[in-house]
Amino acid sequence: MIKLSRDVAGPCLAPRGSVVAIGAFDGLHRGHQALLAEVRERAAALDCEPAVVSFEPLPRAYFSPQPVPRLSSVREKLIGFDAAGISQALLLRFNAALAAMAPQAFVQQVLVDRLAAREVWVGGDFRFGHKRAGDVALLERMGRELGFVARTMPPVLLHDERVSATRVRELLAAGDFAAAAPLLGRPFVIEGKVEYGNQLGRTLGYPTANIHLHSRVSPVQGIFAVRVGLGDSECAWPGVASLGVRPTVNQVTQPLLEVHLFDFEGDLYGRRMAVEFVAKLRDEQKFDGLDALKAQMDHDARSARSVLGMNPVLARA
Repeated sequence: MIKLSRDVAGPCLAPRGSVVAIGAFDGLHRGHQALLAEVRERAAALDCEPAVVSFEPLPRAYFSPQPVPRLSSVREKLIGFDAAGISQALLLRFNAALAAMAPQAFVQQVLVDRLAAREVWVGGDFRFGHKRAGDVALLERMGRELGFVARTMPPVLLHDERVSATRVRELLAAGDFAAAAPLLGRPFVIEGKVEYGNQLGRTLGYPTANIHLHSRVSPVQGIFAVRVGLGDSECAWPGVASLGVRPTVNQVTQPLLEVHLFDFEGDLYGRRMAVEFVAKLRDEQKFDGLDALKAQMDHDARSARSVLGMNPVLARA
């Protein structure tokens, strides 16, 4: 079971020493997975703890004046660390104090004092500390002085393309889920707990399970054919989903994921749901009244059934 800590200051988390990976780890794509596997193997060889240092909010989101899309929630990221065999996660609060920290202080306080690092793994373009003044060369030099080895992970290539969170976000925003999945190492999924809504979908013949994304900005928006997993089950139940701000009725300021499961009967409130995005059907749009909206929902349901290999004739005419 992974142990989570949030603060720079505090007792040593790894008295036996650690092998540490540092990064944002948004989406835990194939490149991240390769890095974490290396850290786990090196920690086993050195008989110490595999650890990660990451940040919440993400540094790029902290400095951006605009909301920044992200591939995974904090919960999804921690579950991914645990599945990768990481035993210590130092998820630092990225705030003004951390942004102002000199790179030398970061190395001493976080890597040495907190994690007793024996090896530190980063990407070749890694920068850290106030105004990104620290780089791999500084990390290597301080490692020689303080007793750890700094190592860089080469880029992971797939079909001669570098795997990166930026590229995955671009593909998802374009609705190209088939191209994004190999880079992620899995289909793109958003998971969360089903919450109560205003039950408008039910009155239109399409009851929906609602997942509020709150402050998280999704890289995808629109109407989608999806497959859904409930609890720990795999994503297999077919459905159609909307992710956006509901421009026709009850506009919301934060994105809402609404999922209609085909031919499902039962109570979903309070249950955890994983939504796998299979294909984008269209962009969100505003309709002139509920009748027009209902007609489009019928069309979307038929399209989703067809995409998912179901009989579209069974959808509402």
